[in-house]
Amino acid sequence: MNRAIPKTGVVTAAGGMSGTSLDGVDVAVLRTDGRDIEGFGRSAFRDYSADERAVIASALGLWSGDTVDAATDVVEAAHLEILRDFADVDLIGFHGQTLAHAPRMQGTLQVGNGAMLAAELGVPVVWDFRTSDVEMGGEGAPLAPFFHHACARYIGAEGPVAFLNLGGVGNITWVDPSVAEPQMEGALLAFDTGPANAPVNDLMQARRGLPYDKDGALARGGTVETGALELFLAEPYFARMPPKSLDRNDFAEMVALVRELSDADAAATLTAMCAAGVAEAMQHCPSPPSRVLVTGGGRRNPVLMQMLAVSLDCPVAPVEDVGLDGDMLEAQAFAYLAVRVARGLPTSCVSTTGVRAAVGGGIVSVP
Repeated sequence: MNRAIPKTGVVTAAGGMSGTSLDGVDVAVLRTDGRDIEGFGRSAFRDYSADERAVIASALGLWSGDTVDAATDVVEAAHLEILRDFADVDLIGFHGQTLAHAPRMQGTLQVGNGAMLAAELGVPVVWDFRTSDVEMGGEGAPLAPFFHHACARYIGAEGPVAFLNLGGVGNITWVDPSVAEPQMEGALLAFDTGPANAPVNDLMQARRGLPYDKDGALARGGTVETGALELFLAEPYFARMPPKSLDRNDFAEMVALVRELSDADAAATLTAMCAAGVAEAMQHCPSPPSRVLVTGGGRRNPVLMQMLAVSLDCPVAPVEDVGLDGDMLEAQAFAYLAVRVARGLPTSCVSTTGVRAAVGGGIVSVP
């Protein structure tokens, strides 16, 4: 079946996202012409089983081999399962699963074959979004900022606003919606703030056999170890100028810093590290944003949100306060980016990834 992508006008796209928190696969639909958001559609979530999560986790930081192949099989099967219910769209944006990310060395690795998905689903699939950016000297991440620019315009923001995504790794996008195109000078600044949920999730899994600290309940009962927090903030990463990005395991030594602490104190300290990384990041914003809109799983942690409210100089709120869906924003982003790739529009630029010139990264596979 020939499913060509319309060259002009508004199209319906689905985006699939499996993030560094390893919770599962998000799929979300939006309608766009690749520039403006016309509206949002349905969404769905397919969680990973404990066994599936363990298979993927065992491949983190690896670049090839049987362990990577096994993780790839899990990722592809999970996406295929959930995306079968979205085969009525014009195209699909498939991010895959990041297993390793070292843009200045080996490159970046997102496993999952978009051509296979296109053949199985009978729908054009856009995939491998990051490689072109890395090959042109960029960090390959974060990639959601161009979508955040469209979101700021969609919600009618009149001045600079920041989107803070707290997944496994944190990243922030400063947006000036008065600048017409995201690749234009002054429109965006984006970079990773530091570890977010991943260290706490790993701690909970190791000590309690739980995937995460639900509602920050464990951290709420703990005390922050300020010495560990100071050592964390002394990491050279925070002195680097953006754009800059991280791998999920770049701050693995954080867990070593809290090894001798009680469960509650360790959770509180790791949560405080996430907030402190964001506070450091805010110093790089070209001008103070009117507010910080939080997306990703971290916004559901009231302890983390309170730490952010105390440490930042502007209002902090979940993106739901402006009518967006914080659970699905990244999946929506890859739906949006898929349309931009299909239409030859850039998806990253010097102020979002440090790439030498604005570039549209991605492979388009048509069934």
